[in-house]
Amino acid sequence: MTTQTNNNASTTHFGYETVNEREKAGRVRQVFDSVATKYDVMNDLMSGGLHRLWKTFTIGRSGVRPGMKVLDIAGGTGDLAKAFSKKVGPSGEVWLTDINNAMLTCGRDRLLNAGTVIKTAQCDAEKLPFPDGYFDIVTVAFGLRNMTHKDGALAEMRRVLKPGGKLLVLEFSKVTPLLAPIYDFYSFKVIPQVGQIVAQDADSYRYLAESIRMHPDQETLKQMMEGVGFDRVQYHNLTGGVVALHIGDKY
Repeated sequence: MTTQTNNNASTTHFGYETVNEREKAGRVRQVFDSVATKYDVMNDLMSGGLHRLWKTFTIGRSGVRPGMKVLDIAGGTGDLAKAFSKKVGPSGEVWLTDINNAMLTCGRDRLLNAGTVIKTAQCDAEKLPFPDGYFDIVTVAFGLRNMTHKDGALAEMRRVLKPGGKLLVLEFSKVTPLLAPIYDFYSFKVIPQVGQIVAQDADSYRYLAESIRMHPDQETLKQMMEGVGFDRVQYHNLTGGVVALHIGDKY
C-alpha cells in the first residue's frame, strides 16, 4: 500500500516502518543480499519443510503441460522453476527471474549444479522485459508482499500471459483466529532468533515477519487481482491460512 504525504513524496511500508517509496526497493535488496546464502536452510527451518508441500500444491494446481512457457517471478533459489522445467520438458520454456542479483545467482547456480538448465533474467516485476501474451503460466511465490506497487506488478503479470493463461500467487496470508497467538509468538520471538543463529541476521527475519502482517489478506488480494482484470479468481488456504494460493485466469 502506498500513501501520499503533504510534501508529495510517496511513502509505503517496509515491514512496520513507513519509508519513502523510492527507498523500499533498496531496503528489500539489502534484506535478500543478507539472507541469500542461507535462504533454503532457513525456509526449511521456519516452515518445518512445509514450504515444499505448498510449492508442490502450486505446481499441481497450475495445469502445466509439456511445451508450455512458464515465468517464475521473484523465483529466489529456483524451487518452482526446477519443478516446472521437469513438467514442460525440452519443448517448453521456463524463465527464473528475480530483482535481487544475489538471490538469482544462488538460484541459477543451484539449478545448474543439479543439471537443470533454464533461462534467467534479473528484472523488476513491475516492468517485465517480456512481450505481451508470451507465457502460459506465471507464478510468484513469497515475493509479491515485497513489491512496492502490487497492483502494477499484478497488471504486468497479466500483460505477459496469453489469453487462457493462468497466474498463481503463493504468499503468506492471514491465519485463522485460533492460530493467531501461536503464530505471532513464533514469528516475532522464534524466527528472528533462528535467523540470528543460522544467518547472523535477526533484523532481516524480523522484517520478513512484519512484511507478512502488512500484506493484503486473502479477500483483499483476490479483489486486487480482479481489479487488474483477472477472471475466476479463487484462493486456497493452506496450513490454517499461514499461506494462501491465489489463482486467476486471463481470458
